Amino acid sequence: MKRIYELIAPCHFGMEAVLKREILDLGYEISQVEDGKVTFLGDDEAICRANIFLRSAERVLLKAASFQAVTYEELFQGTKAVPWEEYIPKDGKFWVAKAASIKSKLFSPSDIQSVMKKAMVERMKEAYGIQWFPETGSSYPLRVFLYKDNVTVGIDTTGVSLHKRGYRTLTSKAPITETLASALIMLTPWKKDRILVDPFCGSGTFPIEAAMMAANMAPGMKRTFLSQEWENLIPKREWEDVLEEANDLVETDVDVDIQGYDIDGEIVKAARANAEAAGVGHMIHFQQRPVSQLSHPKKYGFLFANPPYGERIEEKENLPALYQTLGERFAALDSWSAYIITAYEDVEKYMGRKADKNRKIYNGMMKTYFYQFMGPKPPKRKTGSREGLE
Repeated sequence: MKRIYELIAPCHFGMEAVLKREILDLGYEISQVEDGKVTFLGDDEAICRANIFLRSAERVLLKAASFQAVTYEELFQGTKAVPWEEYIPKDGKFWVAKAASIKSKLFSPSDIQSVMKKAMVERMKEAYGIQWFPETGSSYPLRVFLYKDNVTVGIDTTGVSLHKRGYRTLTSKAPITETLASALIMLTPWKKDRILVDPFCGSGTFPIEAAMMAANMAPGMKRTFLSQEWENLIPKREWEDVLEEANDLVETDVDVDIQGYDIDGEIVKAARANAEAAGVGHMIHFQQRPVSQLSHPKKYGFLFANPPYGERIEEKENLPALYQTLGERFAALDSWSAYIITAYEDVEKYMGRKADKNRKIYNGMMKTYFYQFMGPKPPKRKTGSREGLE
């Protein structure tokens, strides 16, 4: 019988409901939803499927332990009590890659890392009956979170963050991450039979992620993961089977209307190259075009945009005119909806209307807002349609 683990999937703050839905759609049971992470139950196959299929998760952690610690002695003993030999082979490379502490008595990341490493070594010395570990094998990095003196220990199954899909080699100045772009699209009622236009497409993240969704293309198909080397926990056959499952689901001949514009011709070339690398180049129309030329003849489309924020003073001076132009062009689009993520706080003023919804979202360390200007719903079709998340 397969062993069931608790798996932790961190995500952008505010995107927990999107990630929860994704995990449920994969068929796994949710055990807890907290700020910035969702915990669920799954076996070794679930580790493979979560890494390959989840669009909005930042990584997948195998939860090894959770315990209280207000002193370093308690941290040491709590860590030593974990059966590390069940996870890490005697030649495994293990270390605490990251320690974060909020509202806890233990707050020094370097001290937490040092104490926990020593405790792991002591436990594994006893378990394996050896005094020295070569650490020449596969990597098992830990990520540790302390919140109100509760220590949660996770082994990172992913490695490089899941937003690194493997297709984006060229980026614009302020790119939105692939995971956040996906989550924002999934937060809306957009479906593959609806038009999607990004007038500030940059390196193409919104259009590419939308095209991958339309083609039912798993975001992790073109990359590798740290736990692919964990043959003591996950047989290689599991990875092969999940990749085969992902490949069988792809439909790249789907008919879509997805477009990306940018005023910078070199950036448009980069977006095209990224789309080709993702395998969706044929599904997206990229064009060098300023926002003042934004138009579309059809109704009920979706506008997604990550416009300039005005980080530099000279850029900030241009923002009122830029957003006013965006507002004018949006108003000219018949029955469209607009979804804009930006740190600029005067968006509604220059868009000429109040947003129907506005979400605060942290893009990295920057506080941004996701302004949602809803257009009317198209006439009902005979087939059912998926509603967006509230």
